[in-house]
Amino acid sequence: MPDIDDRMLDRELKKGSAELIILSIVEERARHGYEISKLIEARSEGQLKFHVASLYPLLYRLEERGWLHGRWVEKAGERRRRFYWLTSEGRRVLARQRETWKTFVRAMGLVTGVEHA
Repeated sequence: MPDIDDRMLDRELKKGSAELIILSIVEERARHGYEISKLIEARSEGQLKFHVASLYPLLYRLEERGWLHGRWVEKAGERRRRFYWLTSEGRRVLARQRETWKTFVRAMGLVTGVEHA
């Protein structure tokens, strides 16, 4: 049986958790795309990176679903940026996704013998 390509596995894991990651990052306050990207990288200690090509389409999808609200903001001397924040539906979805993720991580720990914090 061939080995699973680590990059492919990383990509699939990130794809499966991307919504949870984005919703969690904007939970505290409204943020623009570049800031979201940098926070993901910083909080994951460089383990996760979302490039523009994948981040912005995801933000647009979350906005279309009604989980995020986006608004263009212009500040003097700065370029125009689109800030995103959670809607009430987004907060409900985030709570459900967190519970699902906790259950999944616990189950994986039980099956694999790997403890989680």
